[in-house]
Amino acid sequence: MWVPPEQHKVVGRVLSALRRAAGVKQQELADKLGKPQSFVSSYEAGQRRVDVLELVRIAQALDLDPLDVFAQAVRGQSPEG
Repeated sequence: MWVPPEQHKVVGRVLSALRRAAGVKQQELADKLGKPQSFVSSYEAGQRRVDVLELVRIAQALDLDPLDVFAQAVRGQSPEG
């Protein structure tokens, strides 16, 4: 089964909300990740897929537990989410 683009947008929305809740700007997160700001922007918009290792790095850069971030992303994709 291939992952439809709509689900990438859900993950992006979750990551964006967590970043904003942490009071971190896209550029600040990008700097922590050693990536350009466009990297953060593209996955938050659902234009770029985030693999599990990237998800871990993003969570750590936001001082969040990667398992909690993953759980939120999964809940966001469930029919109840």
